[in-house]
Amino acid sequence: MLLGRMLLAAAAGFLGVCAPAVAAGGRYAFDGGTAAERAQVVAALDASAFDWSIVPQHVTIHVGPYGVSHSTPGDIWLDRGLLGAGRFSWATVMDEYAHQIDFQVLDASSRAVLQTKLGTSAWCYESAGLAHGANGCERFSSMVAWAYWPSKDNSYRPASPTDESASMPAAEFRNLLSSLVGKPTALKFSR
Repeated sequence: MLLGRMLLAAAAGFLGVCAPAVAAGGRYAFDGGTAAERAQVVAALDASAFDWSIVPQHVTIHVGPYGVSHSTPGDIWLDRGLLGAGRFSWATVMDEYAHQIDFQVLDASSRAVLQTKLGTSAWCYESAGLAHGANGCERFSSMVAWAYWPSKDNSYRPASPTDESASMPAAEFRNLLSSLVGKPTALKFSR
């Protein structure tokens, strides 16, 4: 009986690390990270009013000592030091998941519309030497993080008109994105 309980506890612990998590519709699983670090990711995605279920494929969220957080199609790498900052890290978590929208949902036509509306000269690093914010994909992900979590706690809160998250008014961005991908624009500000 004791051995059975130990096996059940071990299996539950394993599932707690490897099982897909669902927050605000996202389909993802963790690779690494402590329970507290994974909880920060879940809290960040839950804080956003964006419906992450629009991303059709499973995403693996890697948590570790990466220095800089980044994304590739189907994978997000989050630095554990950043997650240790609590709510301050949430906008970055949303930003990196927003890149999955770009990778898996947007097409060339919607990227062209967004690039024009966001006022960038390139979509995503196809032109050498451009600053981070001169790339539409970066302004897009910053806008998703800000427009769907317009909180005083959001570290992407625009401080100046040149901030990436100030590329266009949040409500206008939500309306535009909704027209491109068919998701609702209304926000519930109880988050």
